[in-house]
Amino acid sequence: MQPAWVVILAAAAIAAIGMGVRQVMGLYLKPVSETLGFGREVFALSIAIANIVWGLAAPVTGAISDSFGSGRVAAFGALMTAGGLLTLYSAHSEAQLIAAGVLLGFGVAGCGVNAMVGAVARVVSPEARTSAIAAIGMGSGAGILIAMPYTHLLIEKLGWQTSLLALAGTAASMLGLAAMVRGRPEAVDDEPPQQLGAALREAFAHPSFWLLNAGFFVCGFHVVFYGTHLPAYVADKGLGPGVAVTALTVVGLGNLLGTYLAGRWGRRRPKRLGLSLIYAGRAVVFLGFLFLPITPVTVIALSGVLGVLWLSTVPLTSGLVATFFGARWMTMLYGFVFLSHQIGSFLGAWLGGVIYDRLQSYDAMWWISVGLGVVAALINLPIREEAVRRAAPAVVAECRG
Repeated sequence: MQPAWVVILAAAAIAAIGMGVRQVMGLYLKPVSETLGFGREVFALSIAIANIVWGLAAPVTGAISDSFGSGRVAAFGALMTAGGLLTLYSAHSEAQLIAAGVLLGFGVAGCGVNAMVGAVARVVSPEARTSAIAAIGMGSGAGILIAMPYTHLLIEKLGWQTSLLALAGTAASMLGLAAMVRGRPEAVDDEPPQQLGAALREAFAHPSFWLLNAGFFVCGFHVVFYGTHLPAYVADKGLGPGVAVTALTVVGLGNLLGTYLAGRWGRRRPKRLGLSLIYAGRAVVFLGFLFLPITPVTVIALSGVLGVLWLSTVPLTSGLVATFFGARWMTMLYGFVFLSHQIGSFLGAWLGGVIYDRLQSYDAMWWISVGLGVVAALINLPIREEAVRRAAPAVVAECRG
């Protein structure tokens, strides 16, 4: 078993690359759609499919990670990400764009934040889990921060197609990092043994688990709509492409601070209250896009605030999963919560394209985002922040006898 700091550092680096590649897809919305002669809906659908595949695969990759270790799923994710980028590079039809989305979805399912949470949760003490998971979120934020200008520069210098070859090479570097998180998970000393089926039944019968799922749906809707459609939105407003790149880079910078603060909050204060404040804050930010003049300053400023609220949901949400059920099946159970997130992501990416193509405006999407933020803020308040009660193994054995 690797030292905890090595596992945390490697997991954060994998999440940085995996989430960074995922986040830059919005930069390709306009050039891919225009070059191939499709409307924005087709590319948006490809990104939406990537997100729903990510969500559907997350519980499976989570179960594999919890049973055999995170190295295998990270290597799988690296190969799928590189394959998806190469497919997008050679795409000339709608079907190939969809295929690229499927591969990219499998890729981030293996190397995104969701795939790495269990790896770090199992190598630290229970009281340090939220902060350790926050380190992965900070890694992904750093990935976004670097990926935006990096990809923008590649597109400017090489063109959008050739830039994808460079990104594929970057994704392949995760194969080396996967070796640092490999190894079969050891039993968690402070938790009784539990089979996969029992873990699923326990989670699905827990009301707070479903409230957490509902709130995380909104998180996915928000971040994928924003990340996918902001470049096109600012271009529609007559602003240069550098504004969107700067804004999304600022999101990554703000995310570093927000994820750190969320990790600290989760160690001392109710996680459910932190989530409610995050979602309410997002609703206020989206109102800004409806009522403030859209200038480079306002777009970048609003993006900075949103960045603080970006992946700060991850340590709190995954921390609640660990609070409810422990670390044994955490990656898998968080994968189910993440599936809800990705259903929201699918709708955020796809509806953004559909609504724009129908109305030639994103205003309706901003209003939907505001409403969902308010709903999510309210949904998280009734969550009961305590571990489920289980019969001790000796008691169970006595009852069976």
